[in-house]
Amino acid sequence: MAYLLTPAGSPWLGLLLATAGNSLGGAISVWLGRRLPRKEMPARAAWLERHGAWVLCLSWVPLLGDALCVAAGWLRWPWRRVWPALVGGKLLRYLAVIASVEALG
Repeated sequence: MAYLLTPAGSPWLGLLLATAGNSLGGAISVWLGRRLPRKEMPARAAWLERHGAWVLCLSWVPLLGDALCVAAGWLRWPWRRVWPALVGGKLLRYLAVIASVEALG
């Protein structure tokens, strides 16, 4: 957000960089979740399976988002389902940040 407040701050470059960096962080969490051993499925994992990969649109939420990404990896969801929801959630978050900065400025 501070980048957007500088005179040279480009909202589109900020959007691209923030979305890419945050999405890569989420992807690392998914990758780490794939490294966890699978045992019996807890009730919360069943809830995730029922709602699908689109719950990863909430991956931007502090603490909850990291847990969702790790769970997606643990559940071995395919990247073709994970990636659009993960990036989409991050993109929507930063679009909201840009809109709020624009409204203030």
